[in-house]
Amino acid sequence: MRASRANEIWHIHTTLIRLVNGGRTYLHAVIDHYFRRILAWRVVDTFQPGITAQRFLDAWNLMSVGKPTLLVEGGVENYNSTVDQVVESGLLKRVLAQTEIRYSNSLIESWWRVLKHQWLYLNHLDSVRTVEQFVAFYVEQHNTHLPHSALRGQPPDEMYFGTDEHIPQRLEETRLAARQSRLKENRA
Repeated sequence: MRASRANEIWHIHTTLIRLVNGGRTYLHAVIDHYFRRILAWRVVDTFQPGITAQRFLDAWNLMSVGKPTLLVEGGVENYNSTVDQVVESGLLKRVLAQTEIRYSNSLIESWWRVLKHQWLYLNHLDSVRTVEQFVAFYVEQHNTHLPHSALRGQPPDEMYFGTDEHIPQRLEETRLAARQSRLKENRA
């Protein structure tokens, strides 16, 4: 599955994060398929299916135009009366992954995996507030600083907001210069 522009396809999902005291917290997030940017997220201490509709609206409020296709899984968080009202309002189109289309919701699933295993699980997660602080830091870093291979080395925000379109060219020039330097060193 490929998006051809921003806000064409969004992925939404809820994931469970276990706390060290045996408690649970739930993280809801929306990611833009084209720019890999986290558009909206929230950490809560109980499973609340209605929160999904609010994440849609939070992400939708960032858009200027368009009607995104929302790729979801078949959980109660994506199919309930609150979410149905948002879909019926015409703001977005909901598509059930691996049922209405043959693609999965793997883009956000892979983001969960990186968030959890390369950041959250390295820290002491003792409360919802702690998880929220760690997620806030990671989302900010993901959107503004972490280069993404699908974006040719640019972080999502630079692509989403069009703030530095010369990074891929500079990265390619640097890569070629480093290669030439290695060849020269090896031959010497």
